[in-house]
Amino acid sequence: MSGHGHGGGHGRGCCECDHEPAERGVEYELYRRIDIEKLQCLNESRDGDGKLVFKPWDQRTDRAKFVESDADEELLFNIPFTGSVKLKGIIISGEDDESHPAEIRLYKNIPQMSFDDTSREPEQAFRLNRDPLAELEYPTKIARFSNVQHLSIHISRNFGAESTRVYYIGLRGEYTEAYRHEVTICNYEAAANPADHKVETITPQTQFIS
Repeated sequence: MSGHGHGGGHGRGCCECDHEPAERGVEYELYRRIDIEKLQCLNESRDGDGKLVFKPWDQRTDRAKFVESDADEELLFNIPFTGSVKLKGIIISGEDDESHPAEIRLYKNIPQMSFDDTSREPEQAFRLNRDPLAELEYPTKIARFSNVQHLSIHISRNFGAESTRVYYIGLRGEYTEAYRHEVTICNYEAAANPADHKVETITPQTQFIS
């Protein structure tokens, strides 16, 4: 597995205590923008459990749904969004013991990321505090996370347990709808009607071929 020598790139969590709980709940709605069927969690002990930790704010302390690592302490989440996201903050909550994640590394726009890929430098890394109540937010460097279609979260270590357990991952930020489908349709329609532009499109091609 990869090493953990990124002291300079780590941030510190902060509790935004001046925010009312209801207001923070509205801010942590990005889970609705995840393409949940395509979300992957590598090294989860039970297939599909990684999807369960992206849940509503008012369920963040629910202990019924969680993901636990399998072969070792590492977990890797590959999170595709349905549009473009500006990621501003992240919350990671686990058990109040050694199984709680101790470090995360964030990568953007690397679909199908594997553990072999985690040897590369992350966009940002955080050393975590134990946070069983999901109160600590780790603010991202927004300039690096302003156009995210795919987010990978690598939990590289915990506080000393053989496996890692996560109850909640909260993502705060802004979402922009994707318009790629409309653009594709427009381009297709323009290309599908050469009769409207016989002189411009067909004639030059004929001359070039001959």
